[in-house]
Amino acid sequence: MLTFAEQVNQFNKGLKLEVDIPGVEVLNPFLNDSTLEIAEAFYNKYYNDSTPRTLLFGINPGRFGAGITGIPFTDPKNLEKYCGIPNAFGKKAELSSQFIYQMIQAYGGAEKFYSKFFITAISPLGFTMNGKNLNYYDIKALQQSLEPFIVETIKQQLKFGAKPNCAICIGGGKNFKFLSDLNNQYHFFEAILPIDHPRFIMQYRRKKLEDYLKKYIDVLDESEKLNRDIGVR
Repeated sequence: MLTFAEQVNQFNKGLKLEVDIPGVEVLNPFLNDSTLEIAEAFYNKYYNDSTPRTLLFGINPGRFGAGITGIPFTDPKNLEKYCGIPNAFGKKAELSSQFIYQMIQAYGGAEKFYSKFFITAISPLGFTMNGKNLNYYDIKALQQSLEPFIVETIKQQLKFGAKPNCAICIGGGKNFKFLSDLNNQYHFFEAILPIDHPRFIMQYRRKKLEDYLKKYIDVLDESEKLNRDIGVR
């Protein structure tokens, strides 16, 4: 039986996607050998077991976080500071990663958090247009064309050892609506809990940072309660 880490690493290596939308380019960090090596080191460190975990779904990788490290919401600076994984990438801070790692510290640290949770994204590959980050839902035709890819990659990730009763959606607007619509059709989870996206919090609600950190911890705790004693599919 493969460990959680081995399944994630195989999944990342196998990610391939082409889109036929003018101006849209796919951001696949795993085509970079250095990124693949760093991501494998991270997953081998925190997921070298067969423990079921609650899934958290972001939107898609961005250029300065997962687009570099291959690890959702983890920029090179926080990867080294909080996860103890040295890397040669530029140490430019990324807003969403700043919030996520403050939250992880408030929860009890990386080892505790990653032993219970697995952060992924609705689309595990990212997108750019004119050199800027693009969300999968920003262009309707892109969203529609990606649906088979998204459905297939969610199904694959469920097999890693996902707790099937409850997942968390990072982004309570369009991201939550899209995931909820998919879930109504494919029945991935019994419940999906939405939470505000870190970038929104850091850009527009930073004065209430402590309140949002508490909200995140509360949602994590709620998801654990809902998933308690639920078997893995």
